[in-house]
Amino acid sequence: MIKAVFQKQNGKFCSCSIKGHADYADMGQDIICASVSSAVQLTANLITESFHEQADISAKNNIIKICLKQVQTGNGAVILDGLFVHLQCISEEYPDNIKIQVSEV
Repeated sequence: MIKAVFQKQNGKFCSCSIKGHADYADMGQDIICASVSSAVQLTANLITESFHEQADISAKNNIIKICLKQVQTGNGAVILDGLFVHLQCISEEYPDNIKIQVSEV
């Protein structure tokens, strides 16, 4: 199962961590993993390359983390919100394969 954990600061998304495998199909054939991976990669690229936001982004040990350095200014929180909505849509269709958690920091 894919587990996505989003954190908010003062009501705005400030970070996310995505880990795991959807187990919908074999690796390389899993449409859920492909969808999530593509969405996360797009999010990271938008934040750093298109909008030039400051963020710590890491991908190792099957965990991808995105942590904005400035939450209250810029577009990073809005972009993370878009990722959240996208993953929510996927989890509504495939609830046994992806779970999302939100917490306030």
